[in-house]
Amino acid sequence: MKQALDEQYKGLFAIDRNLDRLNKGIELLTYLNPLNSEKEKQKFYSSKYTEVPRFRYPKRNFNAFKLQQGLYLNNLEEIHDDQIQTLYQSIIYYYSNVLQCSDAIGEKKKFFYNSLRLYGAPKERDVQNAKFIIHLKDHHKEDPKIYSALDAMAYFENFVKSYDFKINIKLSTSIAADAMVSNKLRTLFIKKNARFSENQLKTLANHEIGVHMVTTFNGLNQPLKIFSNGFPKNVETQEGLAVFSEYMSGALTLDRLKTLAYRVIAADSLTDGYDFADTFDLLHNQYKLHREKAFIITLRVHRGGGFTKDFLYLTGLKKIYDYYKRQGDLSILLSGKVSLENQSSIEHMMDLGLVHKPIHLTQSYNHNYNTNKTIDFILENLR
Repeated sequence: MKQALDEQYKGLFAIDRNLDRLNKGIELLTYLNPLNSEKEKQKFYSSKYTEVPRFRYPKRNFNAFKLQQGLYLNNLEEIHDDQIQTLYQSIIYYYSNVLQCSDAIGEKKKFFYNSLRLYGAPKERDVQNAKFIIHLKDHHKEDPKIYSALDAMAYFENFVKSYDFKINIKLSTSIAADAMVSNKLRTLFIKKNARFSENQLKTLANHEIGVHMVTTFNGLNQPLKIFSNGFPKNVETQEGLAVFSEYMSGALTLDRLKTLAYRVIAADSLTDGYDFADTFDLLHNQYKLHREKAFIITLRVHRGGGFTKDFLYLTGLKKIYDYYKRQGDLSILLSGKVSLENQSSIEHMMDLGLVHKPIHLTQSYNHNYNTNKTIDFILENLR
């Protein structure tokens, strides 16, 4: 069967393998985590929040010009199926944008405009959704952060036992989030000095392992490498699926939704021309966010020169929630690093035998454990 497919779609597989070869080693978030964030944070605090941090980033070990050239040398006419050819054309444009973004890290405007091409910017509707969430009263008391990074490592090691794959779990001093998955390294990184609450551990496990690792291993199992390397707009879908996993597991809180909402506000301030200190001031002094939380959100949005990705968590969650309510098949979206917008192309390739049904399924999707009516009210009423 495989041999017959390889022969029938010879041109497709050749282009797919070539794109995979060119894409090796280019994982934007790996290069985008500042190496000196703690040091710059202390300097920023000492300056009474006026001195804009100067972040250093990991050295890039690729030749952007050669890779860019290689992407556009692929002869897409060798793909004889029109729908698949169109998909691969959009994928080449997407990989080119990721490459340009990775190559411009630290170059302010250049990086920012590449980020806009990749992820877009919050619309007025997104900002209004964020403000709607922020202004809701939260009567729930936040759980104490009593668990260390080593405790988190043990928790995640136990959590992953319920899935049929193995992952690396490592501590890191150079990630912006408390935990982050590397698709290429199949590794879950935990921030070394972070503290965690019990619900936060549940949230991260269902988000990072229950979705991001599930789609990583499903993608690796597909005949076509694009399912592992990623479709255009896969970030919004993947983050939407991941936050929806938090919701289904009963871990999603109003405080967490507010964090996602503040990210929208921060991304919007970036597109309005705010610098690091301005965005921090907006979050800390106007919205009264604790300075640690305000700094982390500001860092996430301003790293590299201006990174708009963070507003997509909320838009992605709404799209996946609505898709679920329409009784959409979530397993299709777990087949790899795919996007909701390309669902028809995935189904088409499944019909042709080019895509396998996912081996690993997000376990939180089996039952809705959310009991928080406020969360349901919010998700129903986002526009």
